[in-house]
Amino acid sequence: QVQLVESGGGLVQAGGSLRLSCAASGSFRSINVMGWYRQAPGKQRELVATVTSGSSTNYADSVKGRFTISRDNAKNTVYLQMNSLKPEDTAVYYCYAQIRVILNSVDYWGEGTLVTVSS
Repeated sequence: QVQLVESGGGLVQAGGSLRLSCAASGSFRSINVMGWYRQAPGKQRELVATVTSGSSTNYADSVKGRFTISRDNAKNTVYLQMNSLKPEDTAVYYCYAQIRVILNSVDYWGEGTLVTVSS
């Protein structure tokens, strides 16, 4: 069984910073892609950023220049450093991982961590 455990959410004032972490545990061969999605109240879940096993990154336009995704392959952990936070960044942030289990790749999601940015 594979689990993704997130940490680091909370309440911060606009302009502040937060760092999210997500660690994958369980039995698997490797992790292809790790990343973060978010869902604000009344909105659909959207991509925030992803990073491949080769460290290629992809960001939503709304967070480029403010957020940085990184990954520690030895720890099966992905991080999201969020700077210059805005009230519109308020959402539940979900960790995502595409994990190779035996012959197939499977998508896994964390339970989510709430980020609230006050104005």
